[in-house]
Amino acid sequence: MLGGPVYIALIRYAISLAGVILLFSLMSESKYGWKKTAFYYGCFGAVLITGACIWYAIDQKNCSRTVAILMYVCFTIFAVCMSRDQIYLSIYKLALTFYMLAAFLIGGIEVSIIFFDRNVWADIIVRIVLIAVMAFFINAKIKVSIRGFGYYVENELDKFSAAVMIISLLFGIGFILNPDITIKTPYRLFQIMVNFFLTGALQLLVFRLYLHIGKEKEYQQENQLMQLNHRLLERNMELLEESVESGKRIRHDVRHHNALIAEYAQRGQIEELLQYLDEYNKMTEEQGLEKICANSAVNNILSAYTRRARKEQIKVTLDIEQKKNLGIPNIDLVTILANAYENAIYGCVEVRKQSKERECSIQLMLKKKKNKLVIYCSNTCRLETELKNGQPKPEFTGGVGVSSILRTAEKFAGEYDFKNDNGVFVFRLIMNIPPISEA
Repeated sequence: MLGGPVYIALIRYAISLAGVILLFSLMSESKYGWKKTAFYYGCFGAVLITGACIWYAIDQKNCSRTVAILMYVCFTIFAVCMSRDQIYLSIYKLALTFYMLAAFLIGGIEVSIIFFDRNVWADIIVRIVLIAVMAFFINAKIKVSIRGFGYYVENELDKFSAAVMIISLLFGIGFILNPDITIKTPYRLFQIMVNFFLTGALQLLVFRLYLHIGKEKEYQQENQLMQLNHRLLERNMELLEESVESGKRIRHDVRHHNALIAEYAQRGQIEELLQYLDEYNKMTEEQGLEKICANSAVNNILSAYTRRARKEQIKVTLDIEQKKNLGIPNIDLVTILANAYENAIYGCVEVRKQSKERECSIQLMLKKKKNKLVIYCSNTCRLETELKNGQPKPEFTGGVGVSSILRTAEKFAGEYDFKNDNGVFVFRLIMNIPPISEA
């Protein structure tokens, strides 16, 4: 907009592109180390600026009109390839970067025109100062929060929202940078201020919206964990009550057994006494706690939910690893198994409400294979059970459990999938066992 020789254009392009790379790099994480990242960005910038300067020397008028847009389209593609973030999150951060780009471009140009009679060096100096201030502010104030906020955007931002945000932002920047508007009037400055306000408000709105959605999801997950703890406490209370009742029966019966044993002994009926003791031992073993797994925590939780499933007349098939040390902390194993079993029971109960004639069953497998722990759970489910983003909708699982399973699985780089196989809901999970657990 301010014109000037080729070397001036070279300096301005280099400062602007370096500023964009710096601001974006502060908010985004690269796929590579800092040395390799600096090398790639340096080579990219050198090629881009060289091409822009050649074009500027050949056709200054047309270059001034479109070179900025083409440069930053190329930068957008390159930055998305360099960033570790997912595409939507990169788009959001690029939108914020281009907003700041418009701020230091227009700031430099307007200060140069209004106060320094279109002096190009004033424009260059103001750009450098504004970029330095923005970089300092991002690094000191919002770098941590914007990277943390990235988790919410990555999981919640949808295509429509991203498209509306980018289109609105580019329209705003396109209006501000329109090279055909050369008359600088108070109304023009007012238009620029309003445009910056609206595009800034859009950025802030997106930030607040997805921050609120993300926080709400976290609260829901915490609530699910509280419900899980409540259900586990209920199961433990059931086990405790059963133990107390069993103790009462034993104390009540032991007097009769002692009296009978004493009677056999007094009469010298040794064979009858041995036969009675043998029958008593067999009866005690049959009435004892069902042993599903050598791991006591897993055994107790599976025993509790298996009894509950059988009370609902659900057929249960268990294939459980018998090793005591399964490599995954018990609290995490219990979280996954309890939620999966709970959801399976809920699915079967819902089927019974819909069709009492339909037979319901649950199959649960837990196997340890080398450095992997495999969990498989299938249950009868309603034919219309649907998935959203690869996960069952809350109305088909009772509204709890799935996010707790996934959150726990992520701690061990777990790979999972869900599917409705024609009325049989299948959940599969493979987790990496930490090396320290194998020692």
